[in-house]
Amino acid sequence: MNFICSKCENKVDVSTRKSKCECGGLWKLEYKPPRFDLNLIDKQTWGIFRYRAFMPLKGDDWKEITLGEGMTPVIEFDEDVLLKMDYYMPTLSFKDRGAAVLMAHCKSIGVDSVVQDSSGNAGNSVAAYSAKAGIGCEIFVPEGTSPKKIDMIKGHGSSVNIVKGSRDHCADVCREKVETENKYYANHVFNPFFYEGTKTYIYEVYEQLERIPSNIFVPLGNGTLFIGIVKGLEELLESGIIEKMPNIVAIQSEKVAPFYEAVQKGEKKPATVEIQTTIAEGIAIGVPMRGEEILEYIYKYNIEVITAPEEKILDARMTLARKGIYCEHTTAANYAAYLKYCELNGRTKDSLIPMCGAGLKSDH
Repeated sequence: MNFICSKCENKVDVSTRKSKCECGGLWKLEYKPPRFDLNLIDKQTWGIFRYRAFMPLKGDDWKEITLGEGMTPVIEFDEDVLLKMDYYMPTLSFKDRGAAVLMAHCKSIGVDSVVQDSSGNAGNSVAAYSAKAGIGCEIFVPEGTSPKKIDMIKGHGSSVNIVKGSRDHCADVCREKVETENKYYANHVFNPFFYEGTKTYIYEVYEQLERIPSNIFVPLGNGTLFIGIVKGLEELLESGIIEKMPNIVAIQSEKVAPFYEAVQKGEKKPATVEIQTTIAEGIAIGVPMRGEEILEYIYKYNIEVITAPEEKILDARMTLARKGIYCEHTTAANYAAYLKYCELNGRTKDSLIPMCGAGLKSDH
């Protein structure tokens, strides 16, 4: 199996330790799963690896890695909104879907140490699954990251580097270490195996509901869940499981919105934006590395991009909490954006919103 460069189409085996192509392009995975079929699901496995027939995994290394991630419930919040409870995960965020698959891949190719940068949740996930795999781990986080997220990373035995400056600068510092010290970059943006995990979000929704809701709301920072959701929907579409794409609404912070600004102007690259402080830290990405790829999806499927009003995020969080849903600020931004979407477009029935991260991780 090969990685293929998104720019020059150069191919290398997936066992490579290189985080990207020599030309600078990011890897895509040269892999086409079989047609999605409920009969191919291993129903004896409770977790995302029940879908391993549709994953590019070799061998059974996943058995040593899994922490029981996935199979999170879909609950009815009100008559118009369904919530996918993805913070019911081992490290309390949806990132466990991608980290479990990525670390299973790392185990299978003999990686013994990884580095990664994160605003917190992905770092927690990679740290946890590295610990389970017996792989050394070093995580870089930007200043201002929730202390509770940092404590979780340390608790898993990983070392933590707190980097002054923005989330994007933190990534630059980490990538410099990757290049100068030849470290394996277990990154949720660069490594396409991560998206082979996040696409299971859609598999689960279909298996649980026996349909796909009309409106799919998804946060958009670096695009970790966004790309996975689009990939999953494409696979269902190509398999004839669904007849058309649902209405997908991508959510950005109004303080850091390079995709929103680009779409307003019809541009093919994310806009250059000023990075302002936002409590929606998980999607505060000013320079998304897969920006052009994400915009291609946006234009291909007429995906709407909206922004979450900063002053409404805490109100949205309180509304969710008053009905038993205690989520982190970035996750509350999803619901705040949904409410704004309804204000602009009227009542929006049959909407699915991901609850990405647990509230206790961002009480700071």
